[in-house]
Amino acid sequence: MVTKTKVDGKKRLAVLDRKEVLRTKRGYWILRRGQDILFSALAMLVLWPVIGVVALAVVLDDPHGSPIFAQIRCGRDGKPFKMYKFRTMCMDAEERLQELLDANEMDGPVFKIKDDPRITRVGRFLRSTSLDELPQLWNIFKGDMSIVGPRPALPREVEKYDELQKQRMYVTPGLTCYWQIQPRRNEISFDDWMALDLKYIQERSFWVDWKIIFKTIGTVINREGE
Repeated sequence: MVTKTKVDGKKRLAVLDRKEVLRTKRGYWILRRGQDILFSALAMLVLWPVIGVVALAVVLDDPHGSPIFAQIRCGRDGKPFKMYKFRTMCMDAEERLQELLDANEMDGPVFKIKDDPRITRVGRFLRSTSLDELPQLWNIFKGDMSIVGPRPALPREVEKYDELQKQRMYVTPGLTCYWQIQPRRNEISFDDWMALDLKYIQERSFWVDWKIIFKTIGTVINREGE
């Protein structure tokens, strides 16, 4: 477990030894990369009809833009990369963000609201079923991401991280992690979210990865994450 102390009544994250994090479990890292390549390639091969249908549905619902949304995210050690998703919002979503900031339901630098008016009709379904994340299989195949790991953050979020929160970027970001399998995850505080990510970094193993993968499947099927 990641130990925490309290400073001025606020929960603080433990300090991780970056060299130890990068040095330990080398065999695990190598085999996991092979696993990521194999399973992402197989998934893209098997799911290409689903990917095609989803892309068509996005275009038919809102034909004013590409079905694929590319966004700069921060990867391992803060290295920027383009993360791909099916577009679930209207084309002017970024421009409309400023007018919605006061409605943010998350603490910390993350922005989330349950009934975001920028989300399209098809987009709501894609988000509730996590189908919008399918294009990230390409990110996993390329090595930008892994199947399991802390979710990649936006640069504007990382700019507001303190040194302890930046520790979550010691490892390759992933499609799912401990936070994604929590019931009502959007009600979890930002500090607790960061603690879960650091907990994963300390506990990472094939057993932990597959436990998270199977729990993620259950969470998606039962729609328990909202």
